Amino acid sequence: MTSLDLSVIIPAFNEADYLPRYLPTVKAALLHWESTTGRRGEIIMVDNASTDQTAQIAAQLGARVVSEPVRSIGQVRNTGARAAQGRILFFTDADVALPLEAIAVTMHLMPEGACVGGAIPPLYTPTRFGARLLCAFWDAYRTRKGGAQGVAQFCTVAAFAELGGYRPDLFMSEDVEFFARLTDYGHRTGQAVRIVDELRVRPSTRRYDQWPTWRMWWWQNPLTARLALSSPRFWRHWYQSTVR
Repeated sequence: MTSLDLSVIIPAFNEADYLPRYLPTVKAALLHWESTTGRRGEIIMVDNASTDQTAQIAAQLGARVVSEPVRSIGQVRNTGARAAQGRILFFTDADVALPLEAIAVTMHLMPEGACVGGAIPPLYTPTRFGARLLCAFWDAYRTRKGGAQGVAQFCTVAAFAELGGYRPDLFMSEDVEFFARLTDYGHRTGQAVRIVDELRVRPSTRRYDQWPTWRMWWWQNPLTARLALSSPRFWRHWYQSTVR
């Protein structure tokens, strides 16, 4: 039996330098919703074998910290969901800034039985022109296809359990794959899946700004994004060489 209305779940690997900038935006959005509704939520940070002060800083900033040693983003998200006490799960990333209204708007869309889940689209603002073109391409692509990134996805606990959560064997595009199944589930059950177009979350652009543009185009094009998704070796650059 869940005792809270909402659980915000954040996977994190070596994010000590970014948490002081981004986690307060999540906490502010949660407190804004709690103060205007009287309802309650929690923030769960899933420490994915960090070697820096990620866990300690997350706890200092008000998150409940749980641990997942296996380096698989799908498994990390699922570990957070298993620890959650809320009836609604909201997944975001450790380097994503939420607008103040994000949680309030999300929860307003989730009356019992009417909506099974959804997403808030990202707004990326990299400095390089080529990187901005890449982000614009993906924004248009997702709008046309109806997909959504894991930077801000939400769903009911019941739907998450029915779908079996994120696939732990996928090392890339696990969020897109999950959202496709969530959308199909909503169609089958007659429940809405909503894209919150009036808001945008703001992920960091560290990869776009620090990696060469050609490298980002190689790793983030529709073909590569479908290649060897279950291969940790193929996607090791995304996991082991993450810009910090």
